[in-house]
Amino acid sequence: MLGISRTHSFTQAHIRYLEWYCLEQAQSVDRFAVENGNTPSKSFVTEPMEAALLDVFDTLSTLVATLGYPLFDPVIRPSATNELYYLKGKDAEATGELVEDGFVIRQGSLGRTEIAPSAKDQIESLRHPLFDGGVIVTAENGRLRFTQDYLFRTPSGAACAVLRRSANGWIEWKNAEGKTLDETRRKPAEE
Repeated sequence: MLGISRTHSFTQAHIRYLEWYCLEQAQSVDRFAVENGNTPSKSFVTEPMEAALLDVFDTLSTLVATLGYPLFDPVIRPSATNELYYLKGKDAEATGELVEDGFVIRQGSLGRTEIAPSAKDQIESLRHPLFDGGVIVTAENGRLRFTQDYLFRTPSGAACAVLRRSANGWIEWKNAEGKTLDETRRKPAEE
C-alpha cells in the first residue's frame, strides 16, 4: 500500500476511517440490516490519504461483492433501461423491476393480508422476516404496505409475497403495455 504510511502499512487512524466509511456506505445503501456494536467516528486523515483510502474501499467493495455479499451496492442501480412491472390482484397492487440479483418490489407497493390456504406454509416463511425487519407493515386500509424497496431472489417469490398465494411471477408481473415478464424478458431471447 504505497502512500498509506511511512512503513507502507495501515495506521489506527486509517482503520478507524475505513470502518467509519464502510458503515456509512452500508447504512446509506440500506441493503442489509447493519449490526455493529461500535459507533465508529470519522478519524482525521489528510486529503491525499483520504483519496488513497477511498481507493482501498473501492477495491474492498468489489471483492466483497464478488464473494456474493454486495454490502455497498444499492438494491436498484439507477438505469434508464430498467423497465417497471406491475402486479394487480385481490387487495394487491405492486410495482417492481427485474434486476441483476432478482426482482425488487418497490416501496409503497400494497399486498394482500389474507393468505390463501393452499399456500399457507410457503407464504408464512416469507412473512416473519419481512415483518420483523420492518419491510412490510399493515397499512390503514388493512393491506400490507412495503416501507422500502425489497429484493426477492425470483419474480415468483415477489409475486407470492404480494398476492399471498402461489404465483408464477413470470406471468403475474406485467409491463405498462400489459406484456408479461416472460414475454418481454424470456421470449425475445428465443426468437
